[in-house]
Amino acid sequence: MTAAAEKRRATVHYGWFIVAAGTLCIFAGLGLGRFALGMLLPSMGAALKLSYSQMGLIGTCNFTGYLLAVIASGSLAARLGSRRLVFFALLLVAFSMLLVAWAQSFVAVLFFYMLTGLGSGASNVPMMGLVSAWFTSRYRGRAAGFIVIGSGFAILVSGWLIPMLNRLHGSDGWRWNWMVLGGIVFIIAFICLAVLRDRPAELGLLPLGWEAAPVAAAGVTLSIGERPIDKKAIAHLAFIYFLFGYTYVIYATFIVTCLVQEKGFSEMTAGGLWSGIGLLSLFSGPVFGILSDRKGRTTALVTVFTVQTVAYLLIALPLPRPFLYLSIGCYGFVAWSIPSIMAALVGDYAGANRAVRVFGFITFIFGLGQIAGPYVAGILAELTGSFATSFLMAAFFAAAAVAASALLKKP
Repeated sequence: MTAAAEKRRATVHYGWFIVAAGTLCIFAGLGLGRFALGMLLPSMGAALKLSYSQMGLIGTCNFTGYLLAVIASGSLAARLGSRRLVFFALLLVAFSMLLVAWAQSFVAVLFFYMLTGLGSGASNVPMMGLVSAWFTSRYRGRAAGFIVIGSGFAILVSGWLIPMLNRLHGSDGWRWNWMVLGGIVFIIAFICLAVLRDRPAELGLLPLGWEAAPVAAAGVTLSIGERPIDKKAIAHLAFIYFLFGYTYVIYATFIVTCLVQEKGFSEMTAGGLWSGIGLLSLFSGPVFGILSDRKGRTTALVTVFTVQTVAYLLIALPLPRPFLYLSIGCYGFVAWSIPSIMAALVGDYAGANRAVRVFGFITFIFGLGQIAGPYVAGILAELTGSFATSFLMAAFFAAAAVAASALLKKP
């Protein structure tokens, strides 16, 4: 081996810099753009005099925008490249959040927050698709696992920052929060533009996990992803992702509102518990991503959905307060594991060249679940006067996901 080759092997593969930028991308586009809403809803609801169904509709409009972006993300990534698409999408998230801050009506919030959803979807899909371009199957689960913890960092930050700004600025605190969050996303957009690259070949590299010398010796051309796609398996995968989208978002959207309005917690205490979810979720992506690499994707999926079912049941049933804390712990521990496993599975089924399009398709189905979840849960809560029925519904669908995951065909 030459000295130059030894030097390249000794340095950190650039794929891990892609992962670091990806973590920031998810922190901004999904974490701040979507999951901060749960902390903002109580103060926004009070200021704008929103009902439970209207709160749910705000989340639904965001997910509608997300869904529209997912439809176009595959073709846009092919034309613009994933790097530039992520940059423009994050700019849209930033500016739309600033517009939400200045909105004067419920309808205006709906429209501007739908634009935030557009940016979230258009940044998430190409970013997760880059995992298959930069990593082989051996490393995809852990790489995707580290990227998705960006949402956990966002929950951790929002659980501390949002109550603080609300306390400083009173009834206008939610507007200040949207402005500050939008500014953070704006900065991260330019960091991603500087760091991300569409493929390893741009830097003269191979995906992490490929051994260059044996491939070159065998005269093999690296054409990753040129394989037939099992359409039934992809449809099965999309159905599982739909169930995840339908269930997890009910908890994420309404847990803080439930804690404040039904369980008697102060906004500061609820914010601390929300931050606790964020802290625990930092382990979810890496732990279950590595588990899926080593023990199999099916084992990881079944484990995660089982824990989520327990989390939803514990918050729904009239149990003593320690079980509520256990519910929060279960949810946080597995919070972002499913997207990391799905990103790895897409690479396993479709290969790197088709990963963005296939991940876009299953994310589209996932988005349908996200649209339906908060709206149906909001209506149920309004009809029954409690979120218990909504969380029971989430538990039922999460249990269905356990069964569907156990039947998933291996790539």
